Order: sequence, then structure tokens, then C-alpha cells
Amino acid sequence: MNRYDWLDETLLRNPGAEKDYKEEWEWHRYLVDGKMFAATCEPGQKYGIYGGHELVTLKCEPMLSELMRKEYADILPGFYMNKQNWISVFLDGTVPDDVLRDLCERSYRLVFGKLTKKAQREILENQEKPMSPG
Repeated sequence: MNRYDWLDETLLRNPGAEKDYKEEWEWHRYLVDGKMFAATCEPGQKYGIYGGHELVTLKCEPMLSELMRKEYADILPGFYMNKQNWISVFLDGTVPDDVLRDLCERSYRLVFGKLTKKAQREILENQEKPMSPG
């Protein structure tokens, strides 16, 4: 059971963040300008250590990724992703909330930072505009 009930809202709070469902992968993906910064899924038992766990996969700097995996048993190399640049966190595990929140924020910033300056500016400008009454 996912003990991080705040996760979805936190990921979607980022400027320009969108969520979709990739049916063929059975993944909920979190995107900014079409680039994935997080995904949630629950792999089947055939996927070894990942099997039977709901997890979130996040982009992560290689050095931090290695440190996190050493410190927390519930953080593993990214499921079905580049193992050097992505991590997966078991959502039924014991990673402290503040650590997971920080990893989510870092993941978003890593992906957002790779967008063109124009895309970054447009995303931030759209966040600042008030919603028109409808």
C-alpha cells in the first residue's frame, strides 16, 4: 500500500507538469513539456526485486543515486530506465517523506533544466497568469 498519499499532488504542483497513462507500459507518467520526470507503476512478480511493489521512478544525478541506494534499501536503480540516471523508490517502503519529496523536486529540476530556455520561460509565464473566470 502506498504510504505517500501526497505524491501525486506534489508531482503535479510543478510548473507545467502533466500526467498521462501509458497503457502499454501500465505506467502513470509525469511530464513537463513532453519529457518524463517521474512515473509510477506496479510491476508484476516476473520483474524480480521490483515485482509486487508499487514504485515511483525518478531522474537522479548518478552520484546522489548511488548514495541513496546505499542508504535506503527501498531505493533501487530505475525500473526499466537507465540505471545510472534514474532511481525507483518502493512506495510501500520506509524512505522518509522529506527525502522522497526532495528526490521528486530534484527529478523535476533535472528535466526542466534540460528544456530550451524558451520552453522554460513559456512554462513559467503560463504559471504566473491567473485563471480567467469561466
